[in-house]
Amino acid sequence: MARAFADAGDRVAIHYSTSKGEAERTLASLPGSSHRLVHADLSDAEAVRAMVDEAVGGLGGLDVLVNNAGTYVEHRIAEVSYEEWQDAWRRTLDVNLVGAANVTYCAVRHLIARGGGRIVNVSSRGAFRGEPDHPAYGASKAAMNSMGQSLARALAPQGIAVATVAPGFVETDMAAGYLSGPEGDAIRAQSPWGRVARPEEVAAAVLYLASREAEFVSGAILDLNGASYLRT
Repeated sequence: MARAFADAGDRVAIHYSTSKGEAERTLASLPGSSHRLVHADLSDAEAVRAMVDEAVGGLGGLDVLVNNAGTYVEHRIAEVSYEEWQDAWRRTLDVNLVGAANVTYCAVRHLIARGGGRIVNVSSRGAFRGEPDHPAYGASKAAMNSMGQSLARALAPQGIAVATVAPGFVETDMAAGYLSGPEGDAIRAQSPWGRVARPEEVAAAVLYLASREAEFVSGAILDLNGASYLRT
C-alpha cells in the first residue's frame, strides 16, 4: 500500500515499501509530470525521516499527508505458535501504527513551517467490529483512530486538521483474494448494497478531508462501509 503526500501545486509523492510496480502504475495514472516516487521501510524510523524529507524536497513543500500504508497478517490465536503470534503483532504495529506515527511526526514539522495543512488517516471498519483472524490489524487501526483524534486536538492551533476514514472491504489488491474466494459473496452481502466499496469512493472522501473546506471536520472518523457495520 502507498502513502501519499501532496503539496499546494497538486504535485504528489507516492511512497512504497515493496510494491514498487503498483506505486509506479499509480504515479503514471496521475495528470502532470512533477510527481515523485519515494521508498522507505516504515519499520525503520530513520528511513522514514529521510523519505519524508525527500518527498518534501521534490515537491517544494507539503500541504497534505495521507496515511494509507497497511499490512494485514492472519494470526488466529488458537492456531499460531507463540513466535508467530509475536511476529504478526510486531510486523503489523510497526507498519500500521508506529510507521504512521513516525511519518506523521516528520511531516508535521513541514506542515507547521508551511502554516498549516491536512492529515488524513485511513483506518478500518475492523477497528470497531473486531478482526478475529487479524487481531493486530484491528488493534492497530483502533489505535490509529485514537492517534488521529489526539492529534486533531494537538495540531489545531498550528492550522493542521486531522481526520480519518474507516472503510470496510474495498476492491483492492489486498482484498482481492477474499473477494474472489468462497467467502466473497458473503462479504458482499454484509452491505445492503450487495457490494464492497470502490477505491474511487474512498478517494473521494479522502479528497474532501484534505480540502480547505474540511477544517472543522478535524477529529472526525468517517465510516465508509456501505452500512455493513453501524455504530453510534
